[in-house]
Amino acid sequence: MSETPATALLRANRITFSEHPYGYLERGGAQHSAEVLGLDPFTVVKTLIMQDQDAKPLVVLMHGNRKVSTKNLARQIGAKSVEPCTPDVANRHSGYLLGGTSPFATRRCMPVYVEASILALPKIVINGGRRGYLVGLDPQVCVKLLGAQPVDCALSDADG
Repeated sequence: MSETPATALLRANRITFSEHPYGYLERGGAQHSAEVLGLDPFTVVKTLIMQDQDAKPLVVLMHGNRKVSTKNLARQIGAKSVEPCTPDVANRHSGYLLGGTSPFATRRCMPVYVEASILALPKIVINGGRRGYLVGLDPQVCVKLLGAQPVDCALSDADG
């Protein structure tokens, strides 16, 4: 696989990771990649670019089969409100195309929040900076490398 800014950052920090290329499907998301790769969607982590009421961007790392409660997230980070960025705005902040957004080596430095239960997993797969390309690593890397702060804002699919 060719290097991405994300994998270059991981290598520069001597982070061990596995590579998981798959056939990208427009709007397939984490559920599609988990299915194709034979992984539990709970261990496939989505990188979401969101913004607060002042349009300040932030990154949220969430299980592939969960949604973000923006109300709970806002309360926990001391914001009035949080909402997803439009695809164009998200691309501008991250430097990655939607569907290929990695939390590593984003164009703009943004605070990173990680669903707390992700940190309890032995290994996660997360976007490696290209559509159809995930990397597997220890979730603690998100804390060490990104300063990710744990939050509790997951909704199960059943919660809507």
